Amino acid sequence: LKRQIFKKITYKSIPKPSGPPSACSMRISKQTITPLNNTKHLLVSAYMDQRVKDFDIRIIGIFRRDSIQPLHCFFCCAGYLSKTTPATILQHPDNFGFPFVTTDVMCQIPQNFNARRVTLLTTPEKESPSTDQWLPIRNKDTVGQKEENMQFDFTVCISNLFGDYNNVLQFAQTLEMYKLLGVNRVVIYNTSCGPELNRLLQSYSDEGFVEMVPWPIDKHLNPSRGWLHSEHGGDLHYFGQLTTLNECIYRSMERSRYVLLNDIDEIIMPYQHDDLMSLMNTLRNQHPNAGVFLIENHIFPKKHFEPSGRFHLPQWNGVPGINILEHIYREDPARNIYHPHKMIVRPRMVEWTSVHEVIKNFGECYKVPLDVCRIIHVRVALQGSLTLEQLNVDKRLWDFQEKLIPNVDKVLKRVGIKDSTR
Repeated sequence: LKRQIFKKITYKSIPKPSGPPSACSMRISKQTITPLNNTKHLLVSAYMDQRVKDFDIRIIGIFRRDSIQPLHCFFCCAGYLSKTTPATILQHPDNFGFPFVTTDVMCQIPQNFNARRVTLLTTPEKESPSTDQWLPIRNKDTVGQKEENMQFDFTVCISNLFGDYNNVLQFAQTLEMYKLLGVNRVVIYNTSCGPELNRLLQSYSDEGFVEMVPWPIDKHLNPSRGWLHSEHGGDLHYFGQLTTLNECIYRSMERSRYVLLNDIDEIIMPYQHDDLMSLMNTLRNQHPNAGVFLIENHIFPKKHFEPSGRFHLPQWNGVPGINILEHIYREDPARNIYHPHKMIVRPRMVEWTSVHEVIKNFGECYKVPLDVCRIIHVRVALQGSLTLEQLNVDKRLWDFQEKLIPNVDKVLKRVGIKDSTR
């Protein structure tokens, strides 16, 4: 697909003098999706971002493409209101034909104003600001800290859960595998999922490993279950996948050295290193200016099973989902067609991302060789006509089985899934 140039629209506004204390501090939006008054647009979050000249704040939203209108940034601190400043509206280029698109609104904070919250107005003057929904400005107190001092080394961003997805066993195995590889936090944007998976996620959330972000996009729009509007219909690509991926990068920007962008059934797996930090230390030494590391996706068809049944474990018989240890046959990608990657990124070096590539960034991109790292993706075969003899045997997951199996057993026992399904 040929990319279109992103649309940049700046609206000038008349400065508004500072007013008396107001109730703005009482109107903080506690939702992850906030409708913007007098528009067809939705706001998600606001972040301090001074990497782009002349701007201080980036508001991430979902805008209707045919209804872009002048907007003005309005700030609050300790109950005091600022003057309004121009809003620059940037639509992301990947809309796949859908009427709504991920959109960034860039704002400049008025001079000598210590803004803590922001909202957008359709007019530069506002008579009753207390009716607005204010977004807290995140990352404000952590900008500039060194990478090595961040709270997390690795965060995984899982863009969307929706429908009745209930692949409990594969998800538990994947999360425990990521723990063994050195991941500290997994962020999941959850619209809905199956009951057993919901219990599992709640357990991981209680221990602090998973951060559950409510994502009720279906309460505001008719989200598509597909990627192309002409084929799948709906208002927005894949339940807002592009919005959540970008939001997760900014959410992680000041607390995580690296962010992994992949789907719920994918594992970014080092093949020459024991963990992700060893991998990234090597790659960073070799490519110090790279901020995006592209990892190739490899399909392990779920219809082919390892013949000995070594890992067909009786304690997992009643658990919903796929046992990834039983699937060791890997497809070679068809090199004559586009083959997607997923990514490990240094979040401070990314401005915009799409699903399989970064759109705007501040450093270099490096495609990681297959023998160094690849994605293990157990799913329906992509090349269904391939015979077993045409597939590669890949037992990399088995290198971790001694720790992985008891860890999975422990978490399933903790949430009572095995007992409840027998």
